[in-house]
Formats: sequence, C-alpha cells, structure tokens
Amino acid sequence: MAEQHVQMSVLEGGEFFAHEVTVNFTPLQFSLDCKSITPRSDPRTKGRPSFVIRHNVIMLEPWHAKIVHEILGNLLQKYEEEFGKIKKPKALEKAEKKQKQASSSAEKPPVPAYFG
Repeated sequence: MAEQHVQMSVLEGGEFFAHEVTVNFTPLQFSLDCKSITPRSDPRTKGRPSFVIRHNVIMLEPWHAKIVHEILGNLLQKYEEEFGKIKKPKALEKAEKKQKQASSSAEKPPVPAYFG
C-alpha cells in the first residue's frame, strides 16, 4: 500500500481570560459560555462607559463534562496542597458587602395592604 500524507491545519485560538462563566445543559450536552468583559476608552462615546464583551462557548457531552469535573477537582486539591487554601479575594468580599449595603438601604416599594 502506498504511503499517504495528510495535510492538517490547526486554528489556534488566542488566550482568553474568563471573567464570568455561565453553565447550562440539555439532555445531550453541557455548555460553558466563558465571557471576558473589558472596559474601553472610546472618544465616540462622549464620556459614557464603553465595554467590549467577548465570549467563547465550550460544549461537552455529559460524560466529558464529568471527566472535566473530576480533573478540575484533582487539580484544585493539588493546588491547595502546594499553595494553601483558595480564598475569596478581600477586595471582592468588600465589594459584595458594599453592594449588599447599597441594595438593603435602597427604598423598597410599599407593600400593598390586602386586608383593608
């Protein structure tokens, strides 16, 4: 049999830092929608905030999602053994506390009185 050569192209994606991940599933697949939110300075917006949102979607069969879960759990365990327990950053705790205080101090709409 004659030797055959195969041409292969690999499309390399750029690095992607996910600030947020949304995970959903259907009976046949899990989808991870990884989002990157980047503020921009754009003179056309005349001082209004401007953001660029990119996202990459990863789709997995349920079996593969389970394998990724197992691998990630093992890696997190090894990471914490080497570098210590992973904790929520103090800046994030402070921001969440500030947000909670702002939402609790906001005026709540009046509750209707149904009992006359």
